[in-house]
Amino acid sequence: MRIVYLTAGAAGMYCGSCLHDNALVKALQRQGHDAILQPIYTPIVTDQEDISNKRLFLGGINVYLQQVSPLFRKLPGWLDGVLNSARLVGWVAARASNRTPRNLGALTVSMLRGPRGNQRKEMQRLADWLAELQPDVVIFSNLMIAGCIDMLREKLDAVMAVVLQGDDIFFEGLPEPWRTEAMAELRSLSKRVDLFFAHSLDYGKRMAELLQFDVARLSVVPLGIDADDLFTIRRDPSSEHLPAIGYLARIAPEKGLHLLVEAFRHVRAEIPQAQLHIAGWLGREHEAYWQEQKKQLAAASLADCYTYYGTIDRAEKRRFLSRIDILSVPTTYREPKGMFVLEGLAAGVPYVEPAHGAFPEIHQRLGGGRLFPPGDVQHLVDLLIGLLSDRQEARQLGTQGREALKRHGTVDTEAKHIVDQLQRHIAPSTP
Repeated sequence: MRIVYLTAGAAGMYCGSCLHDNALVKALQRQGHDAILQPIYTPIVTDQEDISNKRLFLGGINVYLQQVSPLFRKLPGWLDGVLNSARLVGWVAARASNRTPRNLGALTVSMLRGPRGNQRKEMQRLADWLAELQPDVVIFSNLMIAGCIDMLREKLDAVMAVVLQGDDIFFEGLPEPWRTEAMAELRSLSKRVDLFFAHSLDYGKRMAELLQFDVARLSVVPLGIDADDLFTIRRDPSSEHLPAIGYLARIAPEKGLHLLVEAFRHVRAEIPQAQLHIAGWLGREHEAYWQEQKKQLAAASLADCYTYYGTIDRAEKRRFLSRIDILSVPTTYREPKGMFVLEGLAAGVPYVEPAHGAFPEIHQRLGGGRLFPPGDVQHLVDLLIGLLSDRQEARQLGTQGREALKRHGTVDTEAKHIVDQLQRHIAPSTP
């Protein structure tokens, strides 16, 4: 099967969707499929081997300039090529600020309008390239980048699929009138999609209701990860390291770091040696939020009891996971994927997560942790204290989750499920 997977680069930061998309396409290639991972907007950043195409379409610089000035919609192709240079776009993206949805409203709506928007020329270039490849399937990593779907259908006889993995976080942050306009375009686009993939039934159903598409076009494929190197992490039962809680996610309010900081203050009252290890990308728009968390920790005389590692690469992630006893990212929103939970389980680290979003389905499928009522800090505190006080139970939970992940949670298993669903759509038209 020839598959082109279009993934939206994350503007210079490690992003769970980019990590997942890269691992998934690599798994498809291992299984013998002619699969290409094609970045859109910016190059991807991944903590494993980057197998993406080095050519960039709809480069972020060009897309933005074509939005703000008609002049750039008429540039010759060679100059567009310069502006779409993956190296140039990556350099700018890594240094850019103001990347929040609030600052991108008009551009978002224009991109969703596809041939009716200001970036038609860039989308035409992508459509022409795909016409040369003639893939059997085009997969969009989210619906936000699918504005060109009608242009592709004019040139391709291919299944058009969309992975739903956090789209709502972006468009719900758009200010009016852009949010209403974007929602209208998204609902219109959803009618032209053949198949939607979601990593949890909870998120898939919510998006089907929000985007108003028939749930019959939804396929739930549990998230998988490429974790061979994490499976090799061995935790010493006799380790004398201080009991530690880990947070591995973006520093952002929706990820719930403030809830964990509040809980940690209470944990320290019961377990005075407990430590808090924090790792994840911090955007400029959340700098004030992070400063507030540091202020809360300092006010509780805990400034020396936590460590912030910043953005970590793969080797640093291995070391981070080997230093913690529990992983907790107590999200305030209903997490659609929960990749950090799977990464923790691969290393034998149990989780404590809120019972909403993808977490109950992960818990039912793999075990390996504990759930608490969303937003209930006292319940979170009780579970953290319980597992830190009984590290043998914590290790047993982590081991249970690791073994279940090996059986049911690898990216190769996910890739097979996705191919099975795609073949059902391709088969009827195949002689």
